[in-house]
Amino acid sequence: MKKLALVILMGIYALMPVAKADEGMWLLMFMDQQTYKDMKAKGLKLSSKQIYDINNASLKDAIIQFGRGCTGEIVSDQGLILTNHHCGYSSIQYHSTVDHDYLSNGFWAYNKSEELPTPGLTAKFFIRMEDVTDEVLKGVTPSSSEQDRREIVRKNSQKIVERTTKDNGYTAEVATMFNGNQYILFVYQIYKDVRLVGAPPSSIGKFGSDTDNWMWPRHTCDFSVFRVYADKDGKPAEYSKDNVPLKPKHYLPVSIKGVKNNDFAMIMGYPGTTDRFLPSAGVEQAIDVYNPSVVTARAALREVMDKDMKADNKVRIQYAAKFASLSNYWKFYIGQTQCLNRLNVYNTKLETENRFAKWIKEDKTGNREKEYGDVLKTINDYYASTSEYDYLRVYTNEAILRGSSVFTITRMLKPVVDKIQAGATEEEVLSMVENLKSSIDNVFKDYNESTEEKLLSAGLDVYFRNVPMTLQSPEFLSLAFKYGYKFDDIAEDIFKNSHLVTKEKLDAAYAAHDLSEIKNDPAYILYCQIINNYADKMHSINEQRDQFNRANRLFVKGIMEMDKDKKAFAPNANLTIRYTYGNVKNYNPKDGVTYNYYTTLDGVMDKEDNSSWEFTVPAKLRQLWEAKDFGQYAEDGTIHTCFITNNDITGGNSGSPTINAKGELIGLAFDGNWEAMSGNIAFNPDMQRCISVDIRYVLFIIDKFAGAKNLIDEMKIVK
Repeated sequence: MKKLALVILMGIYALMPVAKADEGMWLLMFMDQQTYKDMKAKGLKLSSKQIYDINNASLKDAIIQFGRGCTGEIVSDQGLILTNHHCGYSSIQYHSTVDHDYLSNGFWAYNKSEELPTPGLTAKFFIRMEDVTDEVLKGVTPSSSEQDRREIVRKNSQKIVERTTKDNGYTAEVATMFNGNQYILFVYQIYKDVRLVGAPPSSIGKFGSDTDNWMWPRHTCDFSVFRVYADKDGKPAEYSKDNVPLKPKHYLPVSIKGVKNNDFAMIMGYPGTTDRFLPSAGVEQAIDVYNPSVVTARAALREVMDKDMKADNKVRIQYAAKFASLSNYWKFYIGQTQCLNRLNVYNTKLETENRFAKWIKEDKTGNREKEYGDVLKTINDYYASTSEYDYLRVYTNEAILRGSSVFTITRMLKPVVDKIQAGATEEEVLSMVENLKSSIDNVFKDYNESTEEKLLSAGLDVYFRNVPMTLQSPEFLSLAFKYGYKFDDIAEDIFKNSHLVTKEKLDAAYAAHDLSEIKNDPAYILYCQIINNYADKMHSINEQRDQFNRANRLFVKGIMEMDKDKKAFAPNANLTIRYTYGNVKNYNPKDGVTYNYYTTLDGVMDKEDNSSWEFTVPAKLRQLWEAKDFGQYAEDGTIHTCFITNNDITGGNSGSPTINAKGELIGLAFDGNWEAMSGNIAFNPDMQRCISVDIRYVLFIIDKFAGAKNLIDEMKIVK
């Protein structure tokens, strides 16, 4: 097995010296072998040790995973964090009320005592990484079944994590790379006291909102400010008034020198998911099934929320974060489908597979045929026979689990019911419930009963209409028939009779110790019918999925072996820390059109439309613009608002620092561009652009608009 792992890694490492600059979310530990020479040629002034060093402070120590799905950066010696406004949005919403509407009006702490603790928000610092492929695959043989392989990998990974985190306060994960051909250990330290420090009003932080989302030119000042706290020894601790601002190992200097076209630019962060090895059949499924299904499900839920939010200011605040989350990837999948078609990604993938088939046949030894001969057929057969299951998967997740919060509460309580049915004592049950109470209370904090009933109806309706009948629960179909397929009536009856639909009813059940009756609750019964059916149906294709996983792993290995002299490969993004590098760069989206690499505050005023909440401009911002009161942040008599680079990013990179050749912060990455929405599946170097808010616009808003000079004074400003 060790020899097999060595062969795989030799194939991967053989690709390193010829790395392509524009494409690639690269692993820091391989920088010297893969990209450093090219980075220097493009203008980088730092040594590789200044970027990643496990023994000394380096650039990586200033980069955090912010919460569960964004990136942030430390910009002062007092633990000050910058990230995107949309990354901090749920925290801003958490602290907002009708009387203190921080979403609409913004929030600023002018001293540390005014900073707002935010329960559940974390800052995860990266410590080090290590290639553990040999150890993870120890015991795996070519004849191992997929089930046996998974169990061996799981147990070996668990041993590595336990050894790595013993008695040091760290957390760790073993992440798979190249579809299971490589395994990397990542070690982290997680801080749990993160406080809201500042946020512009949404008219600045979300300027353009859905209309401008994923678009260039862009004028959004997409930032928010937080601070990470530690105990007196600098260690992670739960919130306490005695905690102190963290003294970081490294923080980013902030440059106000500006950027020019072709300047070096690097981004570090936690990109979420890419699938650059997706085969042609997977592209076809994305175009025909997955993407339109996500759009359809989210559109139905968005319509309900949007109507109720416009009718009630309290509901607007309660559902602001949920609506924004729905909307972001609702529009993304519309754009991705268009791009996949326009750029003919299916045929590009098919050409690669045809080359792969030819490469197998060219081997006179027969070794390639033996290892890879059935790969393409297995992959294509899997997609052909299981495509309809994608409807079940998408609509269960998007319409049911992402729909009404009553199912969120039901999902939380199901383990309690399972425990009761397994014969647990009353003490054990009450302990479980006590542990759940704060999480359930958080759900009810942003919960409007009327809206949730409508969301339940809309989710059930869109699920019923789009999941193949043969894959739906017979009990659910009987229920729908009984009500004449009137899902409003089903939802109404559930909300009349369920104990799970209001905090008061659920609290009454707690008080009466009547939790055993949850199993007979109509909301619980419906949830179980849908989820148990989903589990049963998906279990029925486990064997096919195992065959597909094996074939897909071999396909990736074979592609890298086939193209080892022509291409370099970075592993798909998977929420582990990566860096990407390139240049500030304009582009030509279509014939006769050239987009400049930056936008200005003048463009904000050009877009101003105070009849639309998306394009409302605060009076003070207009006054500053008219007076040209830009302080030290101006260039050419105005404020540069955003700029674009050809860095390779995806979701999860939101809030990532855009860094210049000297390791100074020049912007915050927050979006991609419409012409390259297929980038998660197929990178297009001519079109792919990362949109960043210019750090000078951020500082201008903090300083001149908000008057929070206390924050400016914390930072190391480089002029």
